Amino acid sequence: MTVLFDLDGTLTDSKAGILASINHALFRLGKRELPVEELTAYLGPPLQHTFGDLLDTDDDEVIAAAVAAYRERFAVKGLFENEVYPGIPDLLQELCTVGTDLYVATSKPVIYARQIIEHFNLEKFFRGIYGSEMDGRRSDKEELIAHVIEQENLSAEETWMIGDRRHDVIGGRANDLRTVGVLWGYGSREELVTAGVSHICEEPRGLQILLTEQ
Repeated sequence: MTVLFDLDGTLTDSKAGILASINHALFRLGKRELPVEELTAYLGPPLQHTFGDLLDTDDDEVIAAAVAAYRERFAVKGLFENEVYPGIPDLLQELCTVGTDLYVATSKPVIYARQIIEHFNLEKFFRGIYGSEMDGRRSDKEELIAHVIEQENLSAEETWMIGDRRHDVIGGRANDLRTVGVLWGYGSREELVTAGVSHICEEPRGLQILLTEQ
């Protein structure tokens, strides 16, 4: 069995660093910074989509400027305003012990994803870490998951996608994977169910039981 894990909201709680970096970008573009409760919905989607919505624009140059401003802060500080969710290391260790192949599949640029995984000493659990490119390529979860499947020659029938937002579910389903939505991240049960998720888990221990019983 193979399991693909989202990163933000699934393996680590990166909320503080992401939201502070979004507000940094808004400030740099001369826009009003927003309270946390207004920004939480933007945890998970690709940055290009986030800034398109927040700035109410489809101007690629404006969006690119916002993403660049975001990365000014995120690359040096926001990256590490982050922590591993309780129970995740034990979950990953148990899955590896029973012979499950694990990968990271995140919309975050792969250069940042690798830094985060290594910072928290989680790299030993994963056979590969996949993410988007800095220019936005493969930030769409459907495209990213298809890329992982092709590169690793995976069987869709034997692969699961684990994530906390609808993008994870939609991307997994589009590639014929079984999907699990986790409720310790940033998405709601309603969001995951509406997206067509196969299973929902409220805590890492429940996910461990689900996957090891397959």
